[in-house]
Amino acid sequence: MSKEITQNDKQQAAADNATERAVAPAVDVLEDETGITLLADMPGVPREQLELRVEGDALHIEGRVQPQTPAGLEATYAELRVPRYRRSFTLSRELDTTRIDANLKDGVLTLRIPKQVHAQPRRIAVSAG
Repeated sequence: MSKEITQNDKQQAAADNATERAVAPAVDVLEDETGITLLADMPGVPREQLELRVEGDALHIEGRVQPQTPAGLEATYAELRVPRYRRSFTLSRELDTTRIDANLKDGVLTLRIPKQVHAQPRRIAVSAG
């Protein structure tokens, strides 16, 4: 293999990485009387590379996969594309975005977003009389 081909391959790989596109993670949204639970598949994303933001009524989820390389080694050429996950949701005003609970375990991000107190069902006591 000539040096020119190797250099061209490296330049192409660098260009591909510079123009990386985000992947939308698969998401399940479950609702009950007290709020919603959002489950997002984000395999390979460590907690340090995960960013969650609420801006107005929008929830933004972003995460970057951390490539695995053996200790002491650095990739000089790699064809593996490391995905960046990105997804946004418009949240209902019934949800309390100040009390979002987030957990990342085994590549699954779990978000619990409770409903505002006034939006939750409540039981009304009935007196006899």
